[in-house]
Amino acid sequence: MLRAQTSHPLDPLSATEIVVVVATVRTVGTTPEVRDSMRFIEVVLLEPKKHVVALADAYFFPPFQPSLLPRTKGGPVIPTKLPPRRAKLVDVIGEESFPHKLFKMFNLPWYDYVLGIQLSDVVEYAECEAVVKVYPPFREAMKKRGVEDMDLVMVDAWCVGYHSEADAPSHGLAKPLIFCRTESDCPLENGYACLVEGIHVLIDMQNMVVIEFEDQKFFPLPPADPLRNYTPGETRGGVDRSDIKPLQILQPEGSSFRVHGHYVEWQRWNFRIGFTPREGLVIHSIAYVDGSRGQRPGAHRLSFLEIVVPYGDLIELYYRKNSFDAGEDDLGKNAHSLKKGYDSLGYIKYFDAHFTNFTRGVEKIENCVCLHEEDYGILWKHQD
Repeated sequence: MLRAQTSHPLDPLSATEIVVVVATVRTVGTTPEVRDSMRFIEVVLLEPKKHVVALADAYFFPPFQPSLLPRTKGGPVIPTKLPPRRAKLVDVIGEESFPHKLFKMFNLPWYDYVLGIQLSDVVEYAECEAVVKVYPPFREAMKKRGVEDMDLVMVDAWCVGYHSEADAPSHGLAKPLIFCRTESDCPLENGYACLVEGIHVLIDMQNMVVIEFEDQKFFPLPPADPLRNYTPGETRGGVDRSDIKPLQILQPEGSSFRVHGHYVEWQRWNFRIGFTPREGLVIHSIAYVDGSRGQRPGAHRLSFLEIVVPYGDLIELYYRKNSFDAGEDDLGKNAHSLKKGYDSLGYIKYFDAHFTNFTRGVEKIENCVCLHEEDYGILWKHQD
């Protein structure tokens, strides 16, 4: 039996691997200016083909399942090691974006150039907001609505949908939504309770310039609602509820699941935990051990591939709200750290997530994925 290796082919890239990918790609830059201008949108594992996963589970990683490989005459030919782990990435050099595919760890990559893709990152969002706020026609439109303090204004960059040739993806476009707070010094101020309507802005996100602006129709701002912030101080006089008794979920003997790295076993089920900055949680290789029939595969890969909400309002501001939450805004990067006792109860296993940022660093979301058991009551009481 071959000795288990450190990283399974489906394990997410570690922080160290992401650093190696970024550093290696930067060496391709011909000048320090080019290298420093690289902004990394995404660095993720290039998931291997199914036969590589089967080989790894059969001979390299416990619980070692040779039955996963098809039987061959004379027995299987077992390699001494698995293929190297690979990564794929999207970065921006100057004003162009390049997805780099089939990046072999510790070797120089070869590139597959794709132009005109939509990009998104908190840094770009902040740049977009700054560009809009200093645009004189926008400041004049806000002044008509009684707002002169730009610190009160919130500008959310929404990628445009494809409605006509004008939206052709030759470069990144955004149509921001405008909101307004009432107190600039309040850290919990909910500006989304006050939508600024009637202002049309179109932003070139790659050159960060306003290419279209129109104050289409004047709508007065709604009055400030004292309950807009939904905080205890606003809604319950600053006190917590006292009519709910404590609820405790105890598992004195621990959980019924077992975790080995990213491999999980529960009852007769087993699967692997993954994570990408675009999709968030990914579940790999779901299978069920069915007695003498052995392991029965249930699904190769499960994830939220995309989420989009079609807004049905005929007003132009709303029907064009066509954001793809995964492809344009990265579900995974918007994940939050979970906290025991607040987000989850009982015996818990947490998994962290790592991804790159625009500044070539690695960010970590601690306790990003939570694994725990829940009692679903008498679901299986009736058997007839």
